[in-house]
Amino acid sequence: MPSYEIEQYELHATRYRVAASDEAEAIARLLNGQAELVEESQDFIEVAEEYGLPTDERRELAEALRDRGIPIDEVIPSIRSIEEV
Repeated sequence: MPSYEIEQYELHATRYRVAASDEAEAIARLLNGQAELVEESQDFIEVAEEYGLPTDERRELAEALRDRGIPIDEVIPSIRSIEEV
């Protein structure tokens, strides 16, 4: 039986620390890469089902999933990639 490695999109929250004069400056510094990561602060939130593998790239896979009762529209929910290893 083959094995597969699957990448799944997930939402995580990560905490950063930055010195700033106000909230707007703090956010601006974060977005400009000037904030420091707070170690071990990443928390899983949920699987990101609004992102996924476009069905037009993997039509046969999308049909096989539909045949198994998995609801598929324009993307295969939460799947970034799959490959046989």
